[in-house]
Amino acid sequence: MNTYAKRFLKNFDFPLFFTYLVLCLFGLVMIYSASMGAAVERYKAEPDNFFQNQVLNLAIAFPVFFVASFFPYKNFKRKKIMILSVLGMFLLLFLVHFIGWGKEEVGARSWLITPFGKLQPSEVAKIVIIIYFSSVFAKKYESGTIDNINQSIAPPIAILIVAVGSILLETDLGGSLIIVVVALSVLLASGIKKRTFLKLSGIISIGVLFAGLILFVKWKDIMNDGRLGRLLSFTNPFDYAQGSGYQISNGYIAIGTGGLKGLGLGNSVQKMGYLPEPHTDVIMAVISEELGLVGTFIVIGGLGFIVMRALSIALRAQDPQARMLAAGIGSLIGIQTFINLGGLTGLIPLTGVTLPFISYGGTSIILLSLALGILMNVSMFVKYEKTNRKGSAL
Repeated sequence: MNTYAKRFLKNFDFPLFFTYLVLCLFGLVMIYSASMGAAVERYKAEPDNFFQNQVLNLAIAFPVFFVASFFPYKNFKRKKIMILSVLGMFLLLFLVHFIGWGKEEVGARSWLITPFGKLQPSEVAKIVIIIYFSSVFAKKYESGTIDNINQSIAPPIAILIVAVGSILLETDLGGSLIIVVVALSVLLASGIKKRTFLKLSGIISIGVLFAGLILFVKWKDIMNDGRLGRLLSFTNPFDYAQGSGYQISNGYIAIGTGGLKGLGLGNSVQKMGYLPEPHTDVIMAVISEELGLVGTFIVIGGLGFIVMRALSIALRAQDPQARMLAAGIGSLIGIQTFINLGGLTGLIPLTGVTLPFISYGGTSIILLSLALGILMNVSMFVKYEKTNRKGSAL
């Protein structure tokens, strides 16, 4: 254990850790600033209510990060861990349809109420899919059967289809899209041949048809007034500024008002009732209004660094599991950032996806910290492997 601890400290990826730490603490400050008005006016709570809750979330997230950093990622290939993680994911995705919360309030039944707070199973599914796909495809790669579609690829894809189908039934479109992109990223990094990947188009087509069937059957639930309004207001939200375009219109105003320098920390006007839930998925609008380009650069620069770091680790990794884990985690943070900022800036319709490490939310920050801890462990292994050709995993 002492030898392992020495390797741990010697190969620790400090740039990755400090970027993660800065983003979390910066997000904490902005949650306090963005949520004060909503906490008092809408929730009749103390001004620092959401800030205090996020402090508790981070008190859990930081230890989770370090435990995941210290836990050897190769253990994820153990059969018991793979089975338990997939069964646990399906259990949560099953329960949310029967005892889930949120359908009436936000148009999606996506949360489970637990004694410890709200849990979002789709967030759990993102991490489980990365771990499971990386582990099972690493085994197939090592055995030389990675290009056997029926035996090696079809079963994991079937699990993916069922998981995405369940999340679609929650009417969580953003979460479904993220999981599909992440799974494809892991698959592309698995080492399969191009011809094999092209053959997968048939299986992917089945998945698309399955998703289309769900959309058809649940059309009235999925395309509720809120989502339909978002689509209608997508091209010109100011035409619907008093209705479905209200949030994104005020987001534009916040961004434009901030300009280069911003109005100063705490001085946002749009957070005072004009931006619904300003501390969650539209927190970037408050950051832009208060801190201008400086705040925007901190967020985009930090998240961009993590994504590029993950892809760099994936490219340098010789171990297929390490490569897939790094690619999957990098794509998760990248696609989630794109969907959040793309919706806020009008590149794509607004979906309600949180901004990684910045937005308020316990499930999000804890599970993203878990993912980044895994990435840290992979990074340390790759660094150790580079300096010790015959070295073993941390």
